[in-house]
Amino acid sequence: MSIKINSLLIHGGTDGDVTTGAVNVPIYQTTTYKQDGLGENRGWEYSRTGNPTRDAAEKLVADLEQGKYGLGFASGLAAINTVLSLFEAGDRLVVSDNIYGGTFRILDNVFNKFGITYTIVDTSDLKKVEEAIDDDVKAVYVESPANPLLTVTDIQAVAEIAHKHDKLLIVDNTFLTPYLQRPLTLGADIVIHSGTKYLGGHSDVISGFVVVNDDALADKLYYLQNAIGGILAPWDSFLVIRGIKTLGVRMDRHVDNASKVAKWLTESGYVSKVYYPGLESDPGYEVQKKQADGAGAMISFVLDEKYDYRKFFKNLKLIILAESLGGVESLVCHPASMTHAAIPADIRKEVGIVDELIRFSVGIEDVDDLISDLEQAIVNSSKEEN
Repeated sequence: MSIKINSLLIHGGTDGDVTTGAVNVPIYQTTTYKQDGLGENRGWEYSRTGNPTRDAAEKLVADLEQGKYGLGFASGLAAINTVLSLFEAGDRLVVSDNIYGGTFRILDNVFNKFGITYTIVDTSDLKKVEEAIDDDVKAVYVESPANPLLTVTDIQAVAEIAHKHDKLLIVDNTFLTPYLQRPLTLGADIVIHSGTKYLGGHSDVISGFVVVNDDALADKLYYLQNAIGGILAPWDSFLVIRGIKTLGVRMDRHVDNASKVAKWLTESGYVSKVYYPGLESDPGYEVQKKQADGAGAMISFVLDEKYDYRKFFKNLKLIILAESLGGVESLVCHPASMTHAAIPADIRKEVGIVDELIRFSVGIEDVDDLISDLEQAIVNSSKEEN
């Protein structure tokens, strides 16, 4: 029976427990499993290699992404680390020019030491993607919308370019989740998630996921998952499954709130720029409409020079200044000194991650309260009052 995504969120993957009839997948809090004889087991040997609760979470995320194989990790960066471990010295990746700072850090400070290099490109410009690919390039790594400037990349078009040159396309789908966008169906080879964000949804679990369709690629990733060992724990797997059950209703509210906040910011006169692919004025608007079922709930904006961004953060009363995103509560951060501090200042400035840039993860509170809090925080941060 084929079911739609709102039903799949609740019944996808492993639906309940066959042994007892429990409607929730049990937490198999065990490190090892009794074997019936040498070389004889019941499908499980050791929980780094496989665990029934993690297996249920992995299958669920794979189902949602319309993929065959899912792998669960202790964090989004553990997932990224494992994917990057597919490559070897001399390989190079083409990478979106604004990506999560942690992704840049692991590329620049860890894998670079092993001879795996990268070229930063505006992947929304297909000509630049094509020009950046040579024999050393083994993959294109894309975030769409990108973190923190919400740049939209045409995933299908980049997949066609990558595959024409026999390269992999890796897409970080954290910002939109499979509820809104499914990169594998657009031609991506590997999809990555920080499950810490919208999949978990309640700021109470760190997790990461990788989803693929190719059998050989899955075999390599399963080997690396077991060999590196940054796996998702049973309790955390349970929390992610529980969070995913409400992903649809949460994302609907997130997106509705974000669209209203983005419109208000655009018309407010308090900001010099708003980044949100749900605005018709956004350069990525048409591509976003084509490849996704919504624009997501991440907004970035640049405060007008009349306002002091430091005072803005201190003046907030409801919205929380914090790392991370995707929880039910609204969070703001300062990319230049927080999430993207690992990126050199000259690169930040070049791509638009200026000091006045604020990233806003729009929560599911009453949208009028969010707008009121933004307005009072901005008004009270006027430099003219100094």
